[in-house]
Amino acid sequence: MLMLVLGLLLFVGVHSVGIVAYDWRIHCQTRIGREFWKLGFTVISITGFILLVYGYAQTRTVPVYIFEPYLWTRQLALPLNWFALILISAAYIPANHFKQKLGHQMYAGVKLWALAHLLANGRLGDLLLFGIFLVWAIVGFSVSRRRDRRDGVLYAPAHISRTAITVLAGTAVGAVFVNGLHQFLMGVSPL
Repeated sequence: MLMLVLGLLLFVGVHSVGIVAYDWRIHCQTRIGREFWKLGFTVISITGFILLVYGYAQTRTVPVYIFEPYLWTRQLALPLNWFALILISAAYIPANHFKQKLGHQMYAGVKLWALAHLLANGRLGDLLLFGIFLVWAIVGFSVSRRRDRRDGVLYAPAHISRTAITVLAGTAVGAVFVNGLHQFLMGVSPL
């Protein structure tokens, strides 16, 4: 459990700098250089990710069950994850309707992904991992949207073709996960 907590602290912590210390982040990037900042960010992110994956795997070897999820919550997790993958795809495809309406579709996608996994799992390790990501995404989305309103940020006009590509991309990634990748990576089929 210690490795999971340490990994979460590093990974979520470094990804929270823009949420809680936006001006400080800009100041540091200016002072030390954007490339050096990115290098440090990447090293800390990868280290945190490795630790949280390793720590999460450890929690599965000696599971501590808090509750047993209902069957319907596991079934609800599939469409929630599908839509989460569409929103996450929208972060990388410009001029789509999700980006235009939400502005921070990565946070929105992570919120849905974390919520879906919280509904479908009842182990302590799951609650810690997905609960932290859910709180992080809720706070990040709220702060970022507030900052956008304050700064008058407008997003590029959306095109239906870009939105269609976004939906197809998220659906394709979801199909890969459902048809074996989730089982391969996590040892559990989502079906």
